[in-house]
Amino acid sequence: MGSIRVRPNSNQLYFDFRYRGLRCRELTALPATKANEQRLQRALRDMEKEMAAGTFSYRKHFPNSARADLFEPSTMTVAPPTAEDLVRAAVDVGRAIRDTGAPATVSAGATPIFPTFANQWYGEREIDWKRSNQQKVSDILNTHLIPRFKGRRVGDITKADILAFRNHLAKDYREGKGLSHARINGVLNVLRQILDEAADRFKFSMPYRGIKPLRVPKTVVDPFTLEEVGKIIAGVPEAHRPLYVVAFFTGMRTSELLGLQWDNVDFARGQILVRTTWVCGELDTPKTNGSERTIEMSSPVAAALQEQRGLTEGKGSAYVFCAENGEPLSRHNLANRVWRPTLKALGLRHRRPYQTRHTAATLWLAAGEAPEWIAKQMGHTSTKMLFTVYSRYVPNLTRKDGSMFELLVGSRFGAAPAAQPEGGSHVRG
Repeated sequence: MGSIRVRPNSNQLYFDFRYRGLRCRELTALPATKANEQRLQRALRDMEKEMAAGTFSYRKHFPNSARADLFEPSTMTVAPPTAEDLVRAAVDVGRAIRDTGAPATVSAGATPIFPTFANQWYGEREIDWKRSNQQKVSDILNTHLIPRFKGRRVGDITKADILAFRNHLAKDYREGKGLSHARINGVLNVLRQILDEAADRFKFSMPYRGIKPLRVPKTVVDPFTLEEVGKIIAGVPEAHRPLYVVAFFTGMRTSELLGLQWDNVDFARGQILVRTTWVCGELDTPKTNGSERTIEMSSPVAAALQEQRGLTEGKGSAYVFCAENGEPLSRHNLANRVWRPTLKALGLRHRRPYQTRHTAATLWLAAGEAPEWIAKQMGHTSTKMLFTVYSRYVPNLTRKDGSMFELLVGSRFGAAPAAQPEGGSHVRG
């Protein structure tokens, strides 16, 4: 939901809202008075109704805004060809007749300008995406792609243009601080989809062929030890202790924790049903089909949820982890006001809150749980990711480093290994 805010320097009111996943702020000429604020609140409510109905026009409400061209180019049809375009088209037709006996359908030079087609493509595709993906694609378009190719026609973009753009993102972006390979691949993937669709519609040669994704380092897994988990659970504020017990011992993502509702906590069966998430200030479905799963409660998790029920009793909220107003907790507030200060106070090296999920996986492995069961708890469709991401932590936690195999076969096919001292290393020289 949007809001009406006051610009400190001018004491003027402005709209602050989200549209197509992008935060928008539009200044008004109205001074900050109670009457003006009420007037703009009514206008904001009307805008939000139009957004919900799919009839909202950014240009209609903010005709002089620079963002109007981002969301609604002045025309959504193909831009009229210039004299240069017509000459180029005639040359293309002549070449096609000479080479194949049939004229080309559309000249690359007569294709739409990139912002026009990119916004049209987004409007056609956004219904396929979850809200979080809508926001990600919108940010990529408005931050990277449209500023870079705003004066170009989609059919004129070449492979050299794409490679130069990739280098720009890697080296020259934001005063020499290049984007990560993973981020660059994400930006170029959106560009590839747009150009692929344009090439198919307007029958020009796809320029993206032969460009491979940049190599991305493996996922950084930096789980906490069981001792560190104990310190964190004891060190967080009491009101947030149940949340972190559940996080560490279920492997639930933050969005899944914040979207968890009491209807999906089954104390009788000892299960948590992951059916909802809280993303971008809205209730949503889980990340993937596999993410919709049933998690078996351990006794610490069951006790923590019973404690949480007592803490939230009287708030009348459907959400398990909620603020005083009954709404889900803010992930940013949790990270900045609870997580980071707790780690700092305990003298623990900073790690992202997502490492609680990695910690759950490594602790399950350490306990000797079946990989298939762990994958199911995590929401993975197979054990492949489990072994790929977490395998290097298993020997250190479970001491399953091949010595048991030697004990099995050594007595029959060779000398048995010397017994390991209790708690000693299993690394053999």
